[in-house]
Amino acid sequence: MSKFEYDLAKFIPFRDKKACERARAIKKEDICKHPEAQFKIRVIEDTDEFYFEFALDIVTRMREALEEGKKLVLIFPAGPIPQYRIAARLISELGVSCRHVYTFNMDEYANEEGETAPESWPGSFKKSMVENFFSLIDKDLRMSESQIHFPSNKNIKDYGKMIEDTGQVDVCYGGIGWCGHIAFWEAHLGAEFGNDIEAYKKANPRIVELHPMTIMQNALHSFSGDWSSVPPKAATIGPCQIVGARMRSFWLDGYLGGGISWQRFIARLVAYGPLNTLVPGSILQTVPTTYTLLGGVADNCEANIR
Repeated sequence: MSKFEYDLAKFIPFRDKKACERARAIKKEDICKHPEAQFKIRVIEDTDEFYFEFALDIVTRMREALEEGKKLVLIFPAGPIPQYRIAARLISELGVSCRHVYTFNMDEYANEEGETAPESWPGSFKKSMVENFFSLIDKDLRMSESQIHFPSNKNIKDYGKMIEDTGQVDVCYGGIGWCGHIAFWEAHLGAEFGNDIEAYKKANPRIVELHPMTIMQNALHSFSGDWSSVPPKAATIGPCQIVGARMRSFWLDGYLGGGISWQRFIARLVAYGPLNTLVPGSILQTVPTTYTLLGGVADNCEANIR
C-alpha cells in the first residue's frame, strides 16, 4: 500500500495525529476494555434494545428514588429522542409518579446575537422535549412545570446556580458530538484553558459559538443536511455541571446505516485519547461514567470510499 502523508485540516482544534491514530486503531472487540474501572463501556447491537435500555435507565432511577423517598435531579440532552417516548410510556404504564423529579436540559440553540430559540420554533430543543417526553407522561404522574428547566439567554448566567440550588445532580445523561463536545460545550473552547484541566472542569454555562463540525453534524441528523438552517450559537451547560453530577450516563447512537457512522472515531478518541481540553468529552474518563455504544458506532474505524 502506498504511503500518503498529510496534516489535519486547520479548523480541527485537537491536532495530535499520534493520539488519533491510536484511537482509530482500537478494534470493536477491545473497545469495552477500558483501564479506568469507573469508566464503563458497553455495546448494544440492536437499535430497539439500545433505546429501550436508555429509557429503562431513566425510569428505573425515577422509580428507585420514589421508593426511597428521595428527590431526583437529572440533566437531559435533547437527543437522541426515541428513548423519551418509550420512557413516557413506561412511566404511564407503571404508574411511576414524577413529582419528585427535577430536570435541567443541557442546551438550546441561539442566534448570532445570543438570543435563544423560542419554543414555537420547529428546531427548538424545548419544543422537542415537551412534545416527545414531558407532554406524553400521564398528567397525574407528570412533574410540575416548575420542575422542568431549559437554558436560555435570560437565565444562562444563573443556570449553574439554579442547578446547584436544586441539589446535586444525580445523573447527567448525554452524548458525544462530532468534535468531541458534551452538551454544546465545543472543542475550540478548550483553547481558553490550555492544559489546565481543573480550571476547565469548573467552567459554567454560557452562550457559545458552535464549531463548524457541530453545524455539519446537526445539519446531517436534524435539518436534512441543510447547514444553512442550523443556528450559529447555543446556550449550554459547562463541564462543571457534567462532572459535578453523582453519575454520568452517555449514549452514542450516531449510526447512519450502510456501514457509516459519524461517531465511530470520536467515540474512541473521547474514551481512549488523552485527557485534553480540546476534546471536551475526554473529561468523562476522570469521573464515574457509563458509556453505551450502538453496535454500528462500535464497529472498527476503516476507510469506506464509495
